[in-house]
Amino acid sequence: RYGPKMPLAVDCTAELIRCKVLDSSGRLKSHELILSYGLALVRFVNLITERKQKMVSIPLRQLAREVDIPIWVVDLRHELTHGKLPRLALCRKGCDVVLDWLRKTYWSRQLGNNLCEESEDEDEDEEQEGAEENAEFDNDAWE
Repeated sequence: RYGPKMPLAVDCTAELIRCKVLDSSGRLKSHELILSYGLALVRFVNLITERKQKMVSIPLRQLAREVDIPIWVVDLRHELTHGKLPRLALCRKGCDVVLDWLRKTYWSRQLGNNLCEESEDEDEDEEQEGAEENAEFDNDAWE
């Protein structure tokens, strides 16, 4: 829909979810997962804070603070790019925190802040209706 101008939050979310899927598949070694999570986390911090960068260079920690990204995530990004690679557990935690930040900052706004307001019964009803609509759509598309 957006072509090459994909919103940064969508792109970052996709990369982070891809890491979690690869992790749960059990096909990658620990070192490969660290590199995969690391790239996604570095891109997230760089892309999200880049928009706030002005003509004068502003420290990354300050930019992150302005958009409520935890400072330890910025420190993790620094270690990934300039230091010794962190433990896999820390990369996983960073991914979870960043995905939660994206959910609160981007996705809940896109969905009208209704992510947590619906009851479980409403969720089940909507899932059933959505499944029926998708089945109809799939049938129409094949015909």
